[in-house]
Amino acid sequence: MSFIEFQNVSKVYQSGEVQVTAVKDVSFTVEEGELVVIVGASGAGKTTILNMLGGMDAATSGKITMDGETVSSFSKKELMHYRRAAVGFVFQFYNLVQNLTTRENVELASQIVDQPLDSLAFLEQVGLGQRLNNFPAQLSGGEQQRVAIARALAKNPRLLLCDAPTGALDFETGKVF
Repeated sequence: MSFIEFQNVSKVYQSGEVQVTAVKDVSFTVEEGELVVIVGASGAGKTTILNMLGGMDAATSGKITMDGETVSSFSKKELMHYRRAAVGFVFQFYNLVQNLTTRENVELASQIVDQPLDSLAFLEQVGLGQRLNNFPAQLSGGEQQRVAIARALAKNPRLLLCDAPTGALDFETGKVF
């Protein structure tokens, strides 16, 4: 059994009388430790796939499993625990808490897991050791993205999901990450 399995997964959004198919009959597997990149045109469903795998959105049909557990049939409480304990997210639009410092944003995520890694070490690794007390509004877009990366990694997740993780970074910094 693969670490991740998507089996005939579809997602249809309903907007009034209009149905929009974001993902149609997608199947794939991922082995533990494997790096997978999903590519496609804007609007192809990449973010929807990540959101379903991360338990933030439900599939309309199909089956999603991670390490033998059927994520697509989790209850709300099970999904909350799954998102907290097993998944690290690097969102396309950062999702930082604006009234928390750089350090506090990373530590906040670390507080909800059993075995977090060193928040300060990750902030140093992403080059923000001197910006610990800055708020998101005091950081560039690239710096905010690096906070989001440090936050996701400090959770020590079993699964790391990244949606355009280097989009706000300059070319040289993007190559490092």
